[in-house]
Amino acid sequence: IEDGMNLGIWLNTQRSKKKKGKLDGSLEKRLVDVGVVWDINSELWEKKYCLLVNFQQREGHLNIPQRQIEDGVKLGAWLNTQRKKKKMGKLDSSCKRRLDEIGFVWTFSPHYI
Repeated sequence: IEDGMNLGIWLNTQRSKKKKGKLDGSLEKRLVDVGVVWDINSELWEKKYCLLVNFQQREGHLNIPQRQIEDGVKLGAWLNTQRKKKKMGKLDSSCKRRLDEIGFVWTFSPHYI
C-alpha cells in the first residue's frame, strides 16, 4: 500500500488492460521503463529454468532429486510439475522445446525421487 492505494491491485488492473489492448501507450511505456513484469508466470518459469541450467553447468547432469532446492526454489518439485504438464498435454510447446534442448530427463529413476 502506497499513499493509501493498493499497488498490487492497481498493477494487476494495468496488466489486465494491457492484455485486452486497452492500456494507454504512454502509461505502458512508463511502466516498462520502471521494470514492470507483464507476464508473471513466464517470468517465474524463466527464473526456474535458469536455476536448472545453472544446476546442469555445476553438476554436469539434469538428474535432479525431487527434493532439490536451489536459491530457495523447490527445483525438483518444479521439474516434477513440468513432467506432469507434459504428460497431460498442458506444457507450453516453447517450454518443452527449451527443456528438450538442454537434455532434460522426462522420466527419472526412483533413485532421484
